[in-house]
Amino acid sequence: MPSSASPASPASPSSSSSSSSSSPSAARVRRRRRRTVAAAVAALTAVVATVLAFTLDDTSSGGSSRDAAATETTGPDAQADAQADALRALARRDADDPLAVGRADAPVVMIEYSDFQCPYCGKFARDTEPELIRSYVDKGLLRIEWRNFPIFGEESEQAARAAWAAGQQDRFREFHDQAYGTTHKRNSGAFAADKVTGMARAAGVKDLDRFRKDMASDEAAEAVRRDQEEGYSLGVSSTPAFLVNDVPVLGAQPVDTFRQAIEAAAKDAR
Repeated sequence: MPSSASPASPASPSSSSSSSSSSPSAARVRRRRRRTVAAAVAALTAVVATVLAFTLDDTSSGGSSRDAAATETTGPDAQADAQADALRALARRDADDPLAVGRADAPVVMIEYSDFQCPYCGKFARDTEPELIRSYVDKGLLRIEWRNFPIFGEESEQAARAAWAAGQQDRFREFHDQAYGTTHKRNSGAFAADKVTGMARAAGVKDLDRFRKDMASDEAAEAVRRDQEEGYSLGVSSTPAFLVNDVPVLGAQPVDTFRQAIEAAAKDAR
């Protein structure tokens, strides 16, 4: 997923009346929407294969025969819809997830794959995300789910584990803000063990001994690995990268790009 790519932000068709929804114009809009989703998902070929295998597979014998019969009658539109459903299914919607912000039942979920050493991730965190939180998260429309996606080496890995550990004491968001408060030269010691402990202290983490223990734990390593594997299955190769329900937004785009994607997704969800 190159960070310079532009997101797809399709408009959803109007559903204000049964007559308009059945009109030729509305049908064309629906077809255009499906083609747009298909084009966006084409950029994420790996996730379609991987997620559909796990999400849509019915392992029962009855399910297998039913799915085989359904596959014979599946057309491009149905495939695009299934792919979009698979992408939306990546949202965990865990109300107890300390690395997420916003209501678990929000109509729009934006998944963010980021690295704490990525300067563009920091730009998004400082310049764009606060506005999205004020405009959409605080109003119950949007949920943002963080995925640790360290790609710049050992310090990125350590920062990811530290963020997870801070989250165990409900201080992920505060640690996130500390880590992105300043742009650091990569792998220059800014995220060494003593530095991330200092960030945790500034973030209000109360039990620093527990923080250090959590950061070094197998649970932290597994949580980061899970996030990474999800991102790699999508074809993510640079940060930041986002999914707004089923629509990819690649790179630290202007706030208006995110607004358009979120509002289109919210309209489509209705």
